[in-house]
Amino acid sequence: MDYEGFKEEILKMTKINLTLYKEKQMKRRIDALIKKNNFDTYKEYVQALKDNKDLFKEFINYLTINVSEFYRNPDQWAVLEKEIFPLLLGRNKKLNIWSSACSTGDEPYTLVMVLNKMLPLSSIKILATDIDMGALEKAKTGIYTSKSLENLPKEMKEKYFTMVGDNYRVKDEVKNCVEFRQFNLLRDPYPTGMDLIVCRNVLIYFTEEAKNDIYKKFNMSLNPQGILFVGSTEQMIMANKYNFKSVKTFFYVKDADSFNFG
Repeated sequence: MDYEGFKEEILKMTKINLTLYKEKQMKRRIDALIKKNNFDTYKEYVQALKDNKDLFKEFINYLTINVSEFYRNPDQWAVLEKEIFPLLLGRNKKLNIWSSACSTGDEPYTLVMVLNKMLPLSSIKILATDIDMGALEKAKTGIYTSKSLENLPKEMKEKYFTMVGDNYRVKDEVKNCVEFRQFNLLRDPYPTGMDLIVCRNVLIYFTEEAKNDIYKKFNMSLNPQGILFVGSTEQMIMANKYNFKSVKTFFYVKDADSFNFG
């Protein structure tokens, strides 16, 4: 079995289409994992994935590249708080927000904390999705190391967390603002009626073809003049191709012609 055959087997087993990921990068990661587990061929490894639930879980966790932290890239969160949220709230006091590829929950919980400066928690509901059930389970548990909270302002740590030993646990009133759901960006039907979509530091792993498809689907998912917030490695080239316009670095608005940004 070659790598092409391996990709076909993984698609059958997981519904994850590795063809839509950058091949050189993904193949290198998978080859390293196979070697780490002392297998010599793709065929042996595929059979082991079918037979061993723990090995399969490790593979999915490794494949989905969960790197996350609270308030990642603080300058971007400051723009969201001071400029983007006031703009969106000027049009609608009840925002539909989707944290896509939310990993272990750091991002949607940060969204709740920032938005709580403008809205009561009872008015905040975030949809948070990821392909990795293991990451989602950790997100629902809501317990994090101090390293995950390194960039989070001190007042937010004190207001929204309780200490559990050396770790931090998100308070229930914050957790209640987030609905976690398993979701495959490359396959599942996208939600609609969104005012803000956050998708950061994920698209860099996909092929150009896959990214093009995702951008188009994000655009369809957003309300008119909704905002897409991307990661620091993912500025959109030719945003108008997808009916977006850059309004701030890493922030793109749908239906640009009718948009007025101060």
